Amino acid sequence: QVQLVESGGGLVQPGGSLRLSCAASGRSIFVIHTMGWYRQAPGKQRELVAIITSGGSTTLADSAKGRFTISRDNAKNTVYLQMNSLKPEDTAVYYCNAEISVVLKGRSDYWGQGTQVTVSS
Repeated sequence: QVQLVESGGGLVQPGGSLRLSCAASGRSIFVIHTMGWYRQAPGKQRELVAIITSGGSTTLADSAKGRFTISRDNAKNTVYLQMNSLKPEDTAVYYCNAEISVVLKGRSDYWGQGTQVTVSS
């Protein structure tokens, strides 16, 4: 069974920083392809924040450019989201996502449980 476990959320003041981590685990993991972060604010649809391919190519939402950085450690099956200059509008539940090829099952999307990020003074 594949699990994505997120950590690093919390309450931060405007202009502050947070670093989110998401580790994928499971004995049947064969290959982890694209990993990424999405977020969902109250009353809004889930939206892309940033994604990173297995080769390290990144895509960031316009709202994240210049403030957020996505990276990954393939040896640890972990993806990170460094968030700087946080704004109140960044408040949301942040979800980790990964496309994973699993032995005998093929390629599927997996989601973490979500971690709350609140930006408020």
